[in-house]
Amino acid sequence: MLTKIFSATVIGIDAIEIEIEIHTGSGDPAIIVVGLPDTIVRESKDRVIAAVCNSGYGWPRTRTTVNLAPADVKKQGPSFDLPIAIGMIALAESATLPRLDRCYIAGELALTGEIRPIKGALPLTLEARAQGKKAVLLPLANVREAAVVEGIDVYGVKNLREAYEFLSMEKDLVPAQENTSALLEHQEMFGVDFSEVKGQHQVKRAVEVAVAGGHNLLLIGPPGSGKSMLARRIPTIMPPLSLEEALETTKIHSVCGLMPPDTAVIRKRPFRDPHHTISDVGLLGGSANITPGEISIAHHGVLFLDELPEFRRSTLEVLRQPLEDAKVTISRASGTMTFPAAFMLVAAMNPCPCGYYGDLNRTCRCSPLQRERYRQRISGPLLDRIDLHVEAPAIQYNELAAAELGEPSSAIRQRVIEARRFQQERFASHQKTKCNARMTPTQLREHCSLKKESQELLKKAITELNFSARAYDRILKVARTVADLSHSESIETEHLLEALSYRSLDRKMWN
Repeated sequence: MLTKIFSATVIGIDAIEIEIEIHTGSGDPAIIVVGLPDTIVRESKDRVIAAVCNSGYGWPRTRTTVNLAPADVKKQGPSFDLPIAIGMIALAESATLPRLDRCYIAGELALTGEIRPIKGALPLTLEARAQGKKAVLLPLANVREAAVVEGIDVYGVKNLREAYEFLSMEKDLVPAQENTSALLEHQEMFGVDFSEVKGQHQVKRAVEVAVAGGHNLLLIGPPGSGKSMLARRIPTIMPPLSLEEALETTKIHSVCGLMPPDTAVIRKRPFRDPHHTISDVGLLGGSANITPGEISIAHHGVLFLDELPEFRRSTLEVLRQPLEDAKVTISRASGTMTFPAAFMLVAAMNPCPCGYYGDLNRTCRCSPLQRERYRQRISGPLLDRIDLHVEAPAIQYNELAAAELGEPSSAIRQRVIEARRFQQERFASHQKTKCNARMTPTQLREHCSLKKESQELLKKAITELNFSARAYDRILKVARTVADLSHSESIETEHLLEALSYRSLDRKMWN
């Protein structure tokens, strides 16, 4: 006897259809799983037998072969437990399941028959819709994230018996429904706010400019100057996620198993702050199964690297290509994967190893050679890819003791949203360009032209400070963002001067 069940396996951040064929024939009782399964899939037979028995069903006591097709695609994870169990029960009961051909099935089984959540429910549902299926049968905990996919019914089940009764039409279930657009309309709740940051008005302005244009940002200052505090509040002033961005972000978080419980869609922009001991693979992605790294998990959000010089040089250098292309391509023996990585890089560092170089109140204990070695931990090409280099000075007592609160995140966010609206109108015919930081060379020439006076000023700055060609482009992009915040159609001299002030700070710091 033979039965077929459809499921899917996740490779990278996408799913591909897997056809599960279960055949019983003569021979000693055994379950053989073939089709390039990993260790977790091979172990599923023991979980399946216990779950089937504890659910009150019998299982074929003959030689049973489980084939996962296509055979040349590696199958991984425990999501095949439920479809294998359904197929074995159907064979043991010699039953026909009318709903089996029209849906995908996935879920991990406990030995009691309870169904546990899986990773990648959203890409699995997207693949089911693409293959023309009418429904998916998933663990109850995964239903909300899968229900954001329109055009397919999503059913959640708590245990193996409920799943089998639904497929055999002994029981009806109500498909889950989620209004994704309505979910995104609700205001995100943040536990922090920019009003809590004392002083640092110039740094706040630089952060606003960086967010308004999607620019990368480096904060340089002594310990306790509020660099980390500012960075952690950046998501509170970023524009809300669009529906497309929310689904892309949710897809990545679903594959990585990072979806909060009972969550339909990611509503907040991600904020990732890996420790400086992170490996190249942890940051970039990879491993044997080629999974997304921190830069992809931060897609459409913020990647915060605190104590930047403490990261390994090789780890920082892998950021160069993703910062330019907004994606990362990983090649391993098992294959090649491309993950999205359109993140805003925010980094923080001390001006020297002791942290007090340039501080008016404390004496730096570092020698010029120590400061130079500290600086050289960050390469010039990486610094060139960071648009704004901003000094965050030590906070004075009168600023700390001030009773009044600073400007709230909501007010700053409104200005950022307005500036982004100008950019959306400007790049309406270029879908790939979402903000000023992503302008192509052609768009840069078209939208960042300078008046003669500003051209002379920029020429003098580039010559005296010895900026690279990449730095030249980024200065123009930042100036365009400053102009957008001022509601100006053209880049004026004051806009260019502000952009130059953000770029030249790193040169002053090392002199």
